[in-house]
Amino acid sequence: MTSTIPTQADPSPIVACTISRDVQNFDLLIEDMETILGESWGDLGFDEALAFFNQKEAEGLEFVAMAIDAIDEPDLALLSGIISGAKNRGIKVVLIAEDVTPASLHQLLRQGADEFVPYPLPEGELAAAVERMRNPPAPVAAEVQPGEQGVKLSGDGDGVLIAVQGLAGGVGATTMAVNLAYELAECRKEGQPKVCLIDFGLQFGTVATYLDLPRREAVLELLSDVESMDGDSFGQALVSYEDKIQVFTSPSDILPLDMIGPADVQAILDVARNHFDYVIVDMPSTIVQWTETVLTEAQVYFAMVALDMRSAQNAMRLKRALQSEDLPYDKLRYVLNHAPKFTDLQGKGRVKRMADGLGIALDLQLPDGGKPVAQACDHGLPLANHVPKNPLRKEFVKLAAQLDAIGNSDAEAA
Repeated sequence: MTSTIPTQADPSPIVACTISRDVQNFDLLIEDMETILGESWGDLGFDEALAFFNQKEAEGLEFVAMAIDAIDEPDLALLSGIISGAKNRGIKVVLIAEDVTPASLHQLLRQGADEFVPYPLPEGELAAAVERMRNPPAPVAAEVQPGEQGVKLSGDGDGVLIAVQGLAGGVGATTMAVNLAYELAECRKEGQPKVCLIDFGLQFGTVATYLDLPRREAVLELLSDVESMDGDSFGQALVSYEDKIQVFTSPSDILPLDMIGPADVQAILDVARNHFDYVIVDMPSTIVQWTETVLTEAQVYFAMVALDMRSAQNAMRLKRALQSEDLPYDKLRYVLNHAPKFTDLQGKGRVKRMADGLGIALDLQLPDGGKPVAQACDHGLPLANHVPKNPLRKEFVKLAAQLDAIGNSDAEAA
């Protein structure tokens, strides 16, 4: 490329580029790039990106922002090649996606994208992603700090166990587990409780994603030899989130659900309750041989449903299964997510008919938090840190306060 105005000083060097099918489809991206970089950025199409990386003008590139939507999904091979080409030349990649399936996002992120930001862009999020790439935070030690292991907790070291299970895909069980754990850790003005969040979704658990935490190899090592586990080895498998909750993530690889048995799960729950005031377990949606173990040990077992036929049918199946085996069915507390608004009388009627038809109580109803909830999950942030005034977050605050009040009264009675 040659300057079209040779008598003037060279323009500012290009330090970043957008890459898209048509950048005009992402007007918010244009605005944010101009705000962050002024005129020091350019625009490329998918077909010309790889060729540009080999040109001299690309030597000063710090990052590229690749913007895609659902129309671009058939070209995953090309998109993956662009990400690989950028990474091979030391160029960081911000992936910006709108209405793209989780499977495609996962593939592109595994290819090496450094940051992911959903579109429409939340205010200030692209600038924050660029800042993180330019000034990466110092790595945080994943091990529990000295002094946290072996601490005898309130209630004679018998922490409260709360399980959350979705009775259908996408009903929001992990969102509830993550945010309930965070709010429990924040529910007191003084003497905040110790909270442990365990992701038992051994195959597709997403707690780590929802909190933007690494999945540690120590998790697989522990699950492979639970018999030799002690407080120290359990602590080595935990990752701290803001020094408020300790998280036992799902493994980095997909594992069979029968890799651990009831005795293994019992041992993990025992050591967790001996070191924490609250243990929140995010259960897989599948019923496994150790589901009974968690149900028996839990003080509260939340079963999440949506106002649809699949949830109703699965709730009925679960009810029949537990009652036929004489299991503690009364521990189940059904949670209706995306509940109709107070003024939606027709929706309220549907809720009543569903509860009456199943013979269950739907006294815990969570409001629809809208797109900000999905965005918070994509950003790896609890709702308290992303949209603190969201109505769904307010319900989690209330629930955490109620559970903590019950836990304190039980401990005082004991």
